[in-house]
Amino acid sequence: MKRLFSPWRSQYIATFKDEKNKKEQCLFCRLAREQDDSANLVVVRKEHCFVVMNRYPYNSGHLMIVPYTHAPNFEDLSREEYADIMATTSEMISALGTVSHPQGFNFGANLGRVAGAGIDQHVHFHLVPRWNGDTNFMPTIGEVKLVSEDTRATFRQLKKALKK
Repeated sequence: MKRLFSPWRSQYIATFKDEKNKKEQCLFCRLAREQDDSANLVVVRKEHCFVVMNRYPYNSGHLMIVPYTHAPNFEDLSREEYADIMATTSEMISALGTVSHPQGFNFGANLGRVAGAGIDQHVHFHLVPRWNGDTNFMPTIGEVKLVSEDTRATFRQLKKALKK
């Protein structure tokens, strides 16, 4: 068996503390509070949500749209939050289209740990650009996913595109 070392994953793993005081330890609540958007890769802040680059992306340009409300369930969000999340998603699809020219997108949420949510106590939505050929033999044969563009480069391009 081949081993691929990815020491940066330890940063992600370290975000999972004990189950007590989840709200205080919530990554998304911390990002909402902090103001260093460049260091945190927060692309844009809206009235009811913000957009952050995924540090462990499935593809280049993988974003998360996160409501400020700390809630585990989709149905805990207000109509205003739903509307802001959808409008922001539309804006980000347009910006990613300008920056990366994907042929499609995956958009959705993993609701609950068993559904794949890594952070299951704060509902959030993934927007993943897709291109023809972005899935190939590497994940199947080599159990390796290639991300073709540096996350910080995509972050800078998105910030520039959103200023227009």
